[in-house]
Amino acid sequence: MDRLWAPWRSVYIGKDHGSGCIFCNKLEAGEEKDSENHVLYRGDKVFVILNIYPYNNGHLLVAPKRHVGDIEELDEGEMQELFAVTSKMVGLHRKAFNPHGFNVGINLGKVAGAGIPGHLHIHIVPRWEGDNNFMSVLGDVRVISEALDHTFDKLKEAMMGD
Repeated sequence: MDRLWAPWRSVYIGKDHGSGCIFCNKLEAGEEKDSENHVLYRGDKVFVILNIYPYNNGHLLVAPKRHVGDIEELDEGEMQELFAVTSKMVGLHRKAFNPHGFNVGINLGKVAGAGIPGHLHIHIVPRWEGDNNFMSVLGDVRVISEALDHTFDKLKEAMMGD
């Protein structure tokens, strides 16, 4: 049996994540719980949240506030703000973490990899040269080297400097 020591994930194991849409639930929890829920930014029509099961450190999700599952259902304002905020978050990552590149994209539908197919969201995954190390290649395992709260604090601090 392979074992990967990741004690920071213990705060999520066995926790009641509620029912319904995770994005809508985090928004409805209110701004006073944004830090706890890792909601980094709230705009007029969209918001930004850290992925609690990240592919890499700093993996962000940009989503419309309105519960909508397909890109064709977005109104013009949502589309414009989604892209503008996505661009802003890429710049924020450059300021806070200085990655070498990014994967930015949308998975439409479960078969395309959408983990939450009912609520459209854009993934922003910062990438660094060498982030595909032997753990990923040989073990099919991702190592996340920083706790979510620490990543959240770094990004929030970088936002305050803008």
